[in-house]
Amino acid sequence: MGNQEIVQLGKANYMSNYSQFPIAIKSGKGIVLTDEDGKEYLDFVAGIAVNALGYGNEDEKKALLEVIESGVLHTSNLYYNRYAVTAAQMLNKLAGSSEVFFCNSGAEANEAALKMARKYGSANGKSVIVSFNHSFHGRTYGAVTVTGQEKYHKGFSPMLPDVVYAEFNDIESVKALVSDKTAAIIVEPLQGEGGIIPATKEFLAGLRALADSFDALLVFDEVQCGLGRTGKPFCFQHYGIQPDILTLAKAIGGGLPMGACVAFGKAKGIFSPGDHAATFGGNVASSALAEVVLSKLPELSDHVATAGAYLGKKLDAIVSKHPSLCIEARGMGFMRGIELKIPPRTVIEKCMEKGLLICSAGYTVLRFIPPLVATESDIDKAVAIVDESLSELE
Repeated sequence: MGNQEIVQLGKANYMSNYSQFPIAIKSGKGIVLTDEDGKEYLDFVAGIAVNALGYGNEDEKKALLEVIESGVLHTSNLYYNRYAVTAAQMLNKLAGSSEVFFCNSGAEANEAALKMARKYGSANGKSVIVSFNHSFHGRTYGAVTVTGQEKYHKGFSPMLPDVVYAEFNDIESVKALVSDKTAAIIVEPLQGEGGIIPATKEFLAGLRALADSFDALLVFDEVQCGLGRTGKPFCFQHYGIQPDILTLAKAIGGGLPMGACVAFGKAKGIFSPGDHAATFGGNVASSALAEVVLSKLPELSDHVATAGAYLGKKLDAIVSKHPSLCIEARGMGFMRGIELKIPPRTVIEKCMEKGLLICSAGYTVLRFIPPLVATESDIDKAVAIVDESLSELE
């Protein structure tokens, strides 16, 4: 089947909860994807920050083949498997954390964090969760409640109780909301769907101090910005500020569904048997790929630190060249965006026609989240297509 046959089959059988582009991906190599009609695309979406190693990585192939040949793709959490245990050990060592709960997605990781926060606070009457306007934490019920964007709440009220929203990078707005009833503060160190907005060090330090003062948990959502994407293994390491809980997903499973909720310090030991679970959490195949990703994370992070700075300079130049369409470029590492004066989809479609896949963040930002193995040559090619597309729209 070609692109259009697959697209029509999808439209006839899917629920209509996605606004998909009319191409169907067939194969990939490096950071190039090929659709069912044979057209190639330079990929600066990476499955929405998932495919850290690009496509066709030999170490990932080897790990998956080993699992397939064992005959065991899944065991459940009634038993241990060596891949999940090893991945948890690697993750704790890299993050400096104590405990890991594996699940299937970022939303699930955040649901686990919310339950940990409520359990931690329950003995002292603490139940309020402080989140932030323009945040994004997932689509499940608890995760969407702490997502501070009304568009994601519309039609699903009532939301969960005892969730309040402060202003990102405004510590005074947080001080106005925290109290002895606060169980946790949840924040993205680098807001993703809200527009690619990095936190300031002063802001995160202020959150850490407030959480300590009110005996609340500080939760960092690094589902998108973690795992090497900003030029360090974890985004919080740029700031020197450690959370009590860290949530991860996307890149950790090497392309297979996987999430993690990671505990530090006073968050250790909150869960007891029966408090929380995930049938597929620590799945054998996903964990085998997580081992591969985590083993490469220090080297990948160093590469992203250098290549990400190069990407940042290139995007700054694009903004300067097209002031009638662009407002500013911002971000960290390989998680960057250009705020536009026109709808991002207009630019995305132009770039797609020219063989580049990029995506948006919110209503106004063109988002660049390539595989972590992208080179300066790849960046030059991608930026040239964006430049050409913007020129045609001026």
